[in-house]
Amino acid sequence: MSFRCRMIAVQHANVPSAFGSTQAFLAGPEKTLAASAPTPPVALLGVPFDKVTMSQAVQRIEQMVASRQPHYVVTANVDFLVQARRDVELRRILLDAHLALCDGTPLVWASRLLGNPLPERVAGSDLVPLLIELGAEKNYRVFLLGGSPESNAQAVTRLKARHPTLNIVGNYSPPFKPLLEMDHEEIQRRIQATGPDLLFVSFGCPKQEKWIAMHYRSLGVPVTIGVGATIDFLAGRMKRAPGWMQRTGTEWIFRMLQEPRRLFKRYVADLWHFSGAMLAQCWEMEWRSRTRRGATPSSPVVVGPTWQRIQASERLDAESIRHDARMWERLSTGDRHCLLELGKVRFIDSTGVAVLVRLQKRMRSTGRALILLAPGVAVRRALARMRLEDFFEVAADAIEARELIAARERERSAQVVNGARRPLVWRGEITAANAEEVWRQTREEINSMSSWRKQWTVDLSHVRFIDSSGIGVMVRAKKYAPRRGACVRFAGASPVVRNVLRLSKLESFLLDDAS
Repeated sequence: MSFRCRMIAVQHANVPSAFGSTQAFLAGPEKTLAASAPTPPVALLGVPFDKVTMSQAVQRIEQMVASRQPHYVVTANVDFLVQARRDVELRRILLDAHLALCDGTPLVWASRLLGNPLPERVAGSDLVPLLIELGAEKNYRVFLLGGSPESNAQAVTRLKARHPTLNIVGNYSPPFKPLLEMDHEEIQRRIQATGPDLLFVSFGCPKQEKWIAMHYRSLGVPVTIGVGATIDFLAGRMKRAPGWMQRTGTEWIFRMLQEPRRLFKRYVADLWHFSGAMLAQCWEMEWRSRTRRGATPSSPVVVGPTWQRIQASERLDAESIRHDARMWERLSTGDRHCLLELGKVRFIDSTGVAVLVRLQKRMRSTGRALILLAPGVAVRRALARMRLEDFFEVAADAIEARELIAARERERSAQVVNGARRPLVWRGEITAANAEEVWRQTREEINSMSSWRKQWTVDLSHVRFIDSSGIGVMVRAKKYAPRRGACVRFAGASPVVRNVLRLSKLESFLLDDAS
């Protein structure tokens, strides 16, 4: 489509920032303990997990609270990963988390098979009580959101009895509704009025993760965590498994026996899909590699005026990542775009994929681009296996890479290009980070043209990714236009956008060509 048409250009989504040491880049987006050695993350089905123990996770969260910057933490289990395989938005949320914790013994077992083992399970149901104790000691302000009204109230009562010094500044159980039909303004008002340090959200996955991604920036709460059924545990309405079952990784059996109708089919389906996908990942990224040792080192970083370029080693695995730790840190810092040559990479493991994801997050958080140059078969196959093709930008050569960078710079300008008789075009990534700006520009266009133009088409063909906040803008535009005597239709949605719309159950409402 010609760029002479009316166009709203939107900038990249702001993603979690990272602190700047080699250890911090390898170990995760937050500062590690001074005595820690670099610990590269491991990607399970495409999701990078932070290699931390329970005590280290608590210390990371304590650092987040002290920073006073907004963060969100995910405690992902097998069900999260299986859902993320088919839910593009949830997958992006897990990739962008400030701290991704392993809440499932099968995930620990899988990481051992991949040769970069997670130290232990960090269950949300164990983490939250420890954070409650820390909050009572440090006088943190705590807010409990979600769960049933009865569970929420009982949890508050029991916590106050157990921790008299705990400062619970608020609790609220909103009426049960689909995500985009919730009274978001009322929920935000209640939270912002109390200014919590810790916000525990219990809406269930993926609703709680999507709600958090929509609002954590604007709420400004230092740490927001989706806690699932933990509020029911705190309320005493649901029992934890015996200690021996927790230690042996069989707690899921206890949970299933408590709620067999709800959980039996889900657990069986999750284990079936997870086992098959993980065996394929292990075969591709670990077992086949044991006969392929030895590789050339990465080339030195070449620096240009606005970019830096590096040729990766033939093996992009845990060993090479540790060896080239300073090089990876240099790529992730500074103010230049990154062109990463992957054409000679003949093997990449789960650690290599995890580091690429972390590098992409770090680059995007500072408004820079990461371009993968001519990735070979091994890299392309690994990204496809982990369903990460849409997370990275790929170019055949440096010329194409610089054209991509220029295109992203144009997106960040967020300008409206005149051309009144052409469709309105959205482009880039439309997320919670820029949804209000997109809505402002779209509303202005509808207002300025509705006196003579009654039929509007919004072209989505240039939108690479959209989240629930972006879908909310589509709904607002659809409902707002008739008040101005106009009609808005959306067209040209990519498979990624359609995935988000379909799982929001709004594809037929918002797209004229929904099938």
